[in-house]
Amino acid sequence: MVDIKTDNNEGIHFIHVNGEIDAGSSIYLDDALKGAMENGEKKIVVDLSGLDYISSAGLGVFISHLDEFRLQKIRLTIFGINETVKQVFDILGLEKLLTIVENKEAAISSLNE
Repeated sequence: MVDIKTDNNEGIHFIHVNGEIDAGSSIYLDDALKGAMENGEKKIVVDLSGLDYISSAGLGVFISHLDEFRLQKIRLTIFGINETVKQVFDILGLEKLLTIVENKEAAISSLNE
């Protein structure tokens, strides 16, 4: 089960993810990212500090939007990844494709550079 909340703060769109993202719940993450893009958001931060588990389907959501982020000049930063989730990101080499930082302050800083 996943719970996703969004808010805007200082020109940055935040997506807060809590719980688990698997094949059945990855659609909610996808919807949150699509909604941000459709609203014209250019700075998106995904807070995964409440995420306990992510499947390949969940990771696929991020990967599926990479080209669209580039085309629309959207800057995406992810923070709060726990060690278990980080291992999954690392195995797939996603740290080379996505901006992943330690905390919210670093995420905001990376988008405001």
